This record gives sequence, C-alpha cells and structure tokens, in this order.
Amino acid sequence: MSDLTYNVLFLCTGNSARSIIAEAIVNRVGQGRFKGYSAGSRPTGQVHPYTLDLLKSLNHDISFARSKDWQEFTEPGAPKLDFVFTVCDNAAREACPVWPGQPMTAHWGVPDPAAAEGSEAEKRFAFSDAYRMLNNRISIFTSLPLASLNRLALQTRLDDIGREHSEAS
Repeated sequence: MSDLTYNVLFLCTGNSARSIIAEAIVNRVGQGRFKGYSAGSRPTGQVHPYTLDLLKSLNHDISFARSKDWQEFTEPGAPKLDFVFTVCDNAAREACPVWPGQPMTAHWGVPDPAAAEGSEAEKRFAFSDAYRMLNNRISIFTSLPLASLNRLALQTRLDDIGREHSEAS
C-alpha cells in the first residue's frame, strides 16, 4: 500500500493562485504518496506573479506552474484522479465535468488572494495567508490513514477539513 500514489486535482476558477499553490504544497508535503495537479473552470492563461514569487521564496519548484482548463483532466490519457478539491467558492458552485473513476471530492474554500486590495504588502500577505490555510488542510489530508478508512468515513473527514479549517483560518 505504501507504493500507491494518489492523484489530487485542485480546482479554482482562474487557476492562477490558490489551486497552483495547493498543487505545489501537495507535491512537497505528500512526499511522493500524492501527485498534485491544478486547473480552472475559466483559466486566466497565466499564473499570478505573486503566486510565483511566493512559491519561489519558499523553495518550491515552479516549473510545473501553468494555468490550464479543467477539461484537460477529462481527456484520454489524463491521470486517473483519486481526489478533486475545489479551493474557491465559484468553482464549487459550477457544474464540474464528470471525472473518470469517480474520485472523492470536497470543497476547501480559501479567499482569493488575487482579489486582495490595499498596499503591495497587504496583497502579498493575502497570498501568504492562502498558502498557510492550504498548507494546514493539505498537511491534515496527507496524514489521514487512507488505507484504513472506508469511503464514507473518508468523505466525512475530507468535508470536515474544509469546514473546520475555514472557520479556524
């Protein structure tokens, strides 16, 4: 069971900040047990520069970072997804594609740092705060005893991560 790698897709509308950050985090925190991907329902076509700056400052490899459409993950040859998490409220309300293989899904909403207003420092803080929230949730997720949880118990835990940690964030 330890050789199994779980594919995790993080969805947002623009795929320029939160979902890209989550992809970077799960690829680091997941230590090879999890492979992260990200996509958007209406991708902006570019990753927000503050996202790239933040990830670089935290020593994340950013070579993966590109804004892409979620349809890419429904096409033949796409990775089989085990988990799909929406990280923005807009994507959670949209009609998602039918994911092959019926992955587990949950909503882990995080405020959009790209929509932050104020000084440059305040805007950059919004990106750091989104990173902190996502890192907390992903760390809990990657620590779950997946092999010993049935599907219903796992779904409950995934939903709880989004609920409990949005209130505490």
